[in-house]
Amino acid sequence: MSRSGWLAGALAALAAAGVGYWAGHDGPAVSELAGRAVSALPTALADRARDGLAHLLPPAAGPARAAPSGPIVYYQDPDGKPVYSLAPMVTTDGREFRAVRASEDVRFDGEAVEAMPADMAAHGMADGGQPAGSSKPGSGDRRVLYYRNPMGLPDTSPVPKKDSMGMDYIPVYAGEDEGGNVVTVSPGKVQRTGVRTETVERRVVAQPVRVPGTVALDERRVTVIATRSDAYVDHVEDVTTGDRVRRGQPLVHIYSPDINAAAAQLIANPGFDGARRRLQNLNVSEAVIDEMERTRKVPMAITWSSARDGVVLQRTAVEGMKAAAGDTLFRIGDISVMWVLADVPERDLAGVRVGQSVTLRVRSAPGRTFSGKVGVIYPQVNPDTRTTRVRIELPNPDGALLPDMYAEVEIATGTGKPVVAVPDDAVIDTGARQVVLLDRGEGRFEPREVKIGARGPGYTEIREGVAAGDRVVTAANFLIDAESNLKAALQSMAAPKSDDRQAANMEAKP
Repeated sequence: MSRSGWLAGALAALAAAGVGYWAGHDGPAVSELAGRAVSALPTALADRARDGLAHLLPPAAGPARAAPSGPIVYYQDPDGKPVYSLAPMVTTDGREFRAVRASEDVRFDGEAVEAMPADMAAHGMADGGQPAGSSKPGSGDRRVLYYRNPMGLPDTSPVPKKDSMGMDYIPVYAGEDEGGNVVTVSPGKVQRTGVRTETVERRVVAQPVRVPGTVALDERRVTVIATRSDAYVDHVEDVTTGDRVRRGQPLVHIYSPDINAAAAQLIANPGFDGARRRLQNLNVSEAVIDEMERTRKVPMAITWSSARDGVVLQRTAVEGMKAAAGDTLFRIGDISVMWVLADVPERDLAGVRVGQSVTLRVRSAPGRTFSGKVGVIYPQVNPDTRTTRVRIELPNPDGALLPDMYAEVEIATGTGKPVVAVPDDAVIDTGARQVVLLDRGEGRFEPREVKIGARGPGYTEIREGVAAGDRVVTAANFLIDAESNLKAALQSMAAPKSDDRQAANMEAKP
């Protein structure tokens, strides 16, 4: 290595050490130190030193970034945390929040924010406000038609202004003021407000009617054991209340003078039909009459048997007692089929039909359901409860259902045919009319009045207004509906005249 090269390298190393020392002690900038060191060398050595220090020098600075401008829109935590404030404030350790100006604010609605001098902001032009007739940056050079009240009041202005609370009026551009009822919402606002849509489909809509009920005996399956003449109870079989009996099973033996007289006449006059008919009228069974004719004897006591299979609901027969004609000795009920009597409110009665499926639950059998059908809808309304009684028939083969049990009844209403239906959240019901919002794409929404029908779990039938395949808004639809109502109100107002705009512009000028 030549002497001059060695000297240049030594100087470069010495300069690098000095640069590191001064940079660590808040000294001059690196580029300034290097420039001073190199300028003190002869021309040839300076060129070699610059080559050696090239990796230490910072790259050439690009164009200076524009300073933040425009009015202060909010204040942010000095550490960059997602903590914001509309007024100046400090952290817990005493540091002030950083002021964020209009040019630094980030928007998600596709509209850029124009940085403007403070004197323009002082004249009510904050948040990118523009004079009437101008275009807004990033909006495709659209023309501002007018400015509307930010709170939805029917008030417009040809020039930017603020309301009584200091809020800026919202500009309405030429492309946004479409005819008809279509409302245009920017994609960013759609995302921020949480607008969701769903496709209209055909589905079965059925709202089950849930009412209380009571288990009861089938009136057609109850039998009373009684005599048709005065009699005395001679003997009672070992049968009591709650026992299950079979058809033809003996229950009680009775002595009746009238029956014995008719039996003696039958034996004395064989083949006399009148005597046999008299015994039948006294409710003597055919088997007992045949036995009398065969043995030619009149028994002291006549046996009374059960007329059906069932459960003994009541026993009043006691040995030795006298029973008058018509007195009940036994009451037997067949519980293989039971009734459930349910009281349906008058408002739900229109959806109940004979033959509809019914699901029933009782507290004595948790987790178990019983299935049946609507048998009868009683033809009167209880004036006190405004309900109508509905009778449901249920098979009860194992006897789990007992008379007077409480039951929870669920009647499946509806026809079971698919209909056009939308989610319940999609319907805006004002009481006087029902409206849904159709998604026309590209941020355009159209309110559509509909006629609703049956309501089901989460869905409402639409009889008129929309068709299968349309998309309806299911979330944030009240905000879009408010925009639609505001637009209708603004359209009903007279547009500002040109001379009014000019006068307003002259008044706005300082």
